[in-house]
Amino acid sequence: MLKKLSDQVIVITGASSGIGLVTARMAASQGAKVVAAARNEAALKELVNELKGKGHSAIYVKADVGREEDVNRIAETAIKEFGGFDTWVNNAGVSIYGHAMEVSNQDIQRMFETNFWGVVYGTKAAVNHFKNRTIPGALINVGSLFGDRGTVIQSTYAAAKFAVHGWTESIRMELEREKVPVSVTLIHPGRIDTPYNEHARSYLDQQPAHRGMIYPPEAVAEAILYAAENPKRDMYIGSQAKALQLLGALVPRLTDKLMEVIMYPTQHADRPSNPPEASALYHAGYGMHERGTNVGWIRSGSMYVKAAKHPILTSVAAAGAIAWWASARRRR
Repeated sequence: MLKKLSDQVIVITGASSGIGLVTARMAASQGAKVVAAARNEAALKELVNELKGKGHSAIYVKADVGREEDVNRIAETAIKEFGGFDTWVNNAGVSIYGHAMEVSNQDIQRMFETNFWGVVYGTKAAVNHFKNRTIPGALINVGSLFGDRGTVIQSTYAAAKFAVHGWTESIRMELEREKVPVSVTLIHPGRIDTPYNEHARSYLDQQPAHRGMIYPPEAVAEAILYAAENPKRDMYIGSQAKALQLLGALVPRLTDKLMEVIMYPTQHADRPSNPPEASALYHAGYGMHERGTNVGWIRSGSMYVKAAKHPILTSVAAAGAIAWWASARRRR
């Protein structure tokens, strides 16, 4: 049994913008004590002052999750200030837009330090803490729809997220066999309206951006905080994330062709790309922005997340719909 969120201390990496920022604000509003971590110290200070000004408990740790010593310091600070933590969210990440053969090995290695090694370091820090205290806790790793299915243009990012998915599934089985008191959840976001694209390293002539159906960061935060209280294996944000995973598994060659057609025109806006030095690959990006500059239909939420939070009601509704359909067919 996991604690109620109002009784929890929650660690969130990448908390200075986007999904991490929204999750920190939402967690605090529901009574959790927040440990916010990121590279942008000015943004973290502003966030913590904002939360404290509303009567919430929060601290920050300036940290680069690609450095193991920084990640360990996040855990040590949470233990020192709050006596421990109950949920650890590995959310920090950065992308690269460009063809795999054109992206430099140095850039790929740096991205893996953040996107993969940051998850590894965070996992070990969290699991060691949960082992030592023997009270159940939650480990939540933020993956991607591109961790379930490869893509073009963000091919190197997809590779890093595939690694995160494989790590999460494998560590879950090992911890279960060892009977370690930890719930391990993998979050599968679809396209989310955050500054993710503005922070990305771009090899494109045009600015990276999402086009098409886009989900709000609040939907991801909702899924993360649900998993903090309720053991869940996977949480998909948006039907597009689940549909792509299923399509890729059932008809991989058709999915290849669809991705080749759809993904090239839907990953950039009609304006010049930001220069390489503006990206957050090697240094902190701008903070305190929840949303990005994407182009498309931005949904108000995710019905798929709502359904995952109420599986029994969803199953009953689905069974009712099937029964109605069958009855209608018989009448015809």
